Amino acid sequence: MGEEHPEIKEEQLTDVEEETKEPPMYKVLLYNDDYTTKEFVVGILMSVFHKSMEEATSLMFYVHHYGVGVCGIYPLEVAETKVKIAVGAARDSGFPLQLSLEEE
Repeated sequence: MGEEHPEIKEEQLTDVEEETKEPPMYKVLLYNDDYTTKEFVVGILMSVFHKSMEEATSLMFYVHHYGVGVCGIYPLEVAETKVKIAVGAARDSGFPLQLSLEEE
């Protein structure tokens, strides 16, 4: 590259490349509760988090057994939007479904 642009030194290019960082990623956590139906949770996992029926069912049972599970890992804005959509749908349907974010 230095040959194409003699005014740019190789060490300057290296410094710029090292400064570029990926945005932090966030886990969307789903919590078990005694009121939200299993069918509703599977539906949310399929519609909001784009899980297959098998993946959604497996994750729902995991959360039911262990109390919490990871729906997905996303950049902050995407994670926040998915939580807002899922919680909003739960409230509209009368369920206390809880989700949260955790930096990876």
